[in-house]
Amino acid sequence: MFIADHTGNILATAHYSDGSIAARVLAFSQEEINVEFYTNRITSAFQIRKLSGLIQNESTNAYRLIHAEGDQLPGLVIDFYNGTAVVQTHSKGMTNDFGLISKALERCFGADLKQVVHKSADKKSENIPGDGSVEATVEILEHGNAFVVNHQTGQKTGFFLDQRENRALSGQYSKDKKVLNAFCYSGGFSIYALKAGAAMVHSLDSSAKAMALVDENLEINGLSSANHKSITADAMDYLNSDEAQDEKYDVIILDPPAFAKHRSARHKAVQAYKRLNARALRIMKPGGVLITFSCSQVVTPDLFNHTMAAAAIEANRHVRILHHLHQPEDHPISIFHPEGEYLKGLVLAVS
Repeated sequence: MFIADHTGNILATAHYSDGSIAARVLAFSQEEINVEFYTNRITSAFQIRKLSGLIQNESTNAYRLIHAEGDQLPGLVIDFYNGTAVVQTHSKGMTNDFGLISKALERCFGADLKQVVHKSADKKSENIPGDGSVEATVEILEHGNAFVVNHQTGQKTGFFLDQRENRALSGQYSKDKKVLNAFCYSGGFSIYALKAGAAMVHSLDSSAKAMALVDENLEINGLSSANHKSITADAMDYLNSDEAQDEKYDVIILDPPAFAKHRSARHKAVQAYKRLNARALRIMKPGGVLITFSCSQVVTPDLFNHTMAAAAIEANRHVRILHHLHQPEDHPISIFHPEGEYLKGLVLAVS
C-alpha cells in the first residue's frame, strides 16, 4: 500500500495491517516491493554483520540477519543458523511476501544457503517450509560452543541469539563457582559456565522439552553430567524452596520470558521482576554475582534499574552494578524506533 498526503503526493510504501499498527513503513518513497527490494535490504544487513565480524567466523556461524525495524524491514526477523535461514513474519504483509524474501536470500547467499524455513509468528498461520524437505534441527557454533537448534518446535526461531555476548561474559564469573541458570531453555548460559570451569551448574526450566535440549547440548560439547544437574520446576517455586536456600549459589542467572508485552501489563511485570530478583538475592552467598535480564520492551532500562534497587532493598542486600547488558550488534536499533531496544540486563556484585 502507499501512504499519501491530502494532495495525493505519495509519502511512503507500507504493509497494511488491521491490527493496532495500521501501516508498517517499508520505505519513505514510492517503491515496488519485489525480489530486488528485498535483495537490497538483505544485502545491506549482511554487510553490517560482515563489518562486525559475524560473517565467515570460524567460531560462530549463527547470527540474526534481519532485525525488523532495525534493518528497515518491520514485521520481519531472519535468523541464520549455519546455512539455515529461519524467516519469522510478524505481519500479514511479510507473510504474503515470504516467496520474495526466500528468493532474495537465495540471491544473497547462493550455495551457502542450505534451506529457508518460514516460521510465522502468527499462530493462526501455517508454517510454510521452503521447497523440498526441511531438516528440523541444525547444529551451530557460538564462540566455539556447540548447540542443537530445533527451529520447528523450539521457542522463537529456535535459539536466543540476542544473548550471545552476554553468555560469553557470564563465563568469566563462573570458574570454580556454583551456578544456577534459571529459565535455562536449551542451556546456553549453562554450557558457557561449564566450559569456563564452573564447579557445579544447575539448569532450571519448567519445560521438560527444554531440559532434554540441555542434555543434548551437554553431550555434543563433551561435557560430563558429574558437575551438572537438570531441574524441571517453576523458577519462583524453586527459588522459594528450602533446597535452593541450602545450595548457597555463587552465581545466579535469571533470563525470564517477557513478563509484559503491552503497557497495560507493565506494573504487574515490574512487581514480578522485583519478587523474582529479591528471592534470588536472598539465597545467594555474600560475594556472589547475580546476572539478571528483562526482555520486556515496555520495561525501560531505567525502570529495570529501579526495580532491581527495590529488589535489593526488599532482600536487604547491598549490590553494585558491574555491567549494563543489552542486545548485540546483529540486533540493531533504528534511531527512529527506540522501542527496538528491548533487551536489558545487569551484572550485580552481591554483598
